[in-house]
Amino acid sequence: MATARRLVALIAALHGALGVALAAAAAHVDASANLSTASQFLMVHASAGLALAALAEFAGRRSRRLVVASLVLQGGVTLFCLDLAWRGFGHGRLFPNAAPIGGSLTILSWLALSVLMAFRLAEPRGTSEGPKT
Repeated sequence: MATARRLVALIAALHGALGVALAAAAAHVDASANLSTASQFLMVHASAGLALAALAEFAGRRSRRLVVASLVLQGGVTLFCLDLAWRGFGHGRLFPNAAPIGGSLTILSWLALSVLMAFRLAEPRGTSEGPKT
């Protein structure tokens, strides 16, 4: 599971780098609303991905579910932003419904994460597992 948590952090870092690159492209290469939107989504979700990777370190028995939801979130954001960037650079759609599929995965992942957190909040104090050392 440690490898999966590191993968969440790695993808988050790549989202951050790509977000900055797309922001530069949107500002200097092509003033495209699609590039700006993709950049914003990537940078916001980069921060979320790093936070989720850190949270997974302390999630105890819920770590697996948290990591899966995080990876699906990152996959959805990647697909959504890739389609927007592809369009922003004038290549048309990545494939039919790529952005809606990516956006739907992103929304569903956020809902799954909210359910995981709600169950975590409902646990009696002192029953969760701490980090494994």
